Amino acid sequence: MLFLLCLSAHSQPCESYLCFFGVTHSCQASERCVNTVGSFVCERTVTCPAGFQLRNQVCEDIDECMVRSHNCGQRFACENTEGSFLCNPKQRCLTGFTQDSHGNCIDMNECSSLSDPCSAGFHCINTVGSYTCQRKVIMCSQGYHSSPDGTRCIDVDECQTGNHGCGEGQICHNLPGSYRCDCQTGYLYDALRQVCSDVNECWSYPGRLCAQTCENSPGSYQCSCTAGFSLAFDGKNCEDLNECDSSPCGQECANIYGSYQCYCRQGFYLKEDGHTCEDIDECSQNIGNLCVFQCVNIPGSYQCACPPNGYTMSTTGHTCRDIDECTTGVHNCSTEQTCFNVQGGYRCLSFSCPPYYRKVSDTRCERSGCPANSVDCQTSPLRITYYQLSFQMNIVIPTQIFRIGPSPAYRGDNIAISITHGNEENYFSTRKLNSFTGAVYLQRQVRQPRDFLIDVEMKLLRQGAFTTFLARIYVFITSNTL
Repeated sequence: MLFLLCLSAHSQPCESYLCFFGVTHSCQASERCVNTVGSFVCERTVTCPAGFQLRNQVCEDIDECMVRSHNCGQRFACENTEGSFLCNPKQRCLTGFTQDSHGNCIDMNECSSLSDPCSAGFHCINTVGSYTCQRKVIMCSQGYHSSPDGTRCIDVDECQTGNHGCGEGQICHNLPGSYRCDCQTGYLYDALRQVCSDVNECWSYPGRLCAQTCENSPGSYQCSCTAGFSLAFDGKNCEDLNECDSSPCGQECANIYGSYQCYCRQGFYLKEDGHTCEDIDECSQNIGNLCVFQCVNIPGSYQCACPPNGYTMSTTGHTCRDIDECTTGVHNCSTEQTCFNVQGGYRCLSFSCPPYYRKVSDTRCERSGCPANSVDCQTSPLRITYYQLSFQMNIVIPTQIFRIGPSPAYRGDNIAISITHGNEENYFSTRKLNSFTGAVYLQRQVRQPRDFLIDVEMKLLRQGAFTTFLARIYVFITSNTL
């Protein structure tokens, strides 16, 4: 039996035991126990990697070249490195050669040792001390050519390279191994002549492309309008041209459908050129009761007092200005009536539709349906439209006051116009300007203010069928003697 006496310099319990008795100690697995008198110490175990040796608890590099523990041959020189060594050849090889393990110079296979020694489309062929690059050969059918890397055939884009037989006006479309020639928009292929011929859209689609006139152009067409109209934004329809915007008249301009009319302000008259206004010496001519007081002629007017109703004195104090009772609200028209201002007054107009018509706008009625046995209804106008025109008594006679025609007009249209009502005293006349435009003229001088309501009927012959339209025109002739 073994007894262990634990001595302590201090009266503390023994916590450590002698190492050589094999008693459990507190050293870690990576440490070793070293016994001391009355105790022990734990020292860290140092393990050195290959190429190093332990000295004073420190791993030092082993110089294999000095201790001759290397395996370099006679044709190699040993060079020590950290933890290892290198065998350097004493004799260097030429370019394209490398040394084997015995120091002999052997040919280097650049094709296998170099990364991409040749560019795309070439084969690498090793030679003694070098290598060569030989182009890859691949045969492609017509319409194809070899790819840059020489591994496949790719399509030739004849349209892009210009190697095609498409003529002028044709569009080239590339196809796999070939190409196709198509005609541009607005052209049609002529198989007999083998060319692309222009399509005359105006002949192919008569009356469907343009509202008035269709003009063919290479590959397309253009719409145009007759005098007095301008082409709309859509490039197809025609809109009434307001010639007054360009100030063609010397003084006042009244735009009418498809044309315009110049007239002069109070105190002037329209000259024979139809545009220039000449001053009227109202005082020397003494046409009617011009002034309430003394008359003093001034350019374009005279000084006088204005009538108590319908006029107000202008800011210059020389001329009288019409009161627009419709705008100011000083009128007695009912809610069912429309107020229309005229010189020196106003008119209350009623726009009503006859039986078998429906009102489609404030001034337009359209035939909505007729009894099967009513011939009069079926031959009545398809549309009734109301118009209002106002002129002074000094208007030049004869003068065109209104134009009428189908919109849109088509080639082959033919119209006939007549005044069917309201022209018993033969103040008005009609004239056919062309096959699709007619005009109404004031042909007699109206000597005093007067109101007219005339019915202008237009019969349209289109594609062998007649259609009737009615324009109901209020014409107000007002006094110019103020």
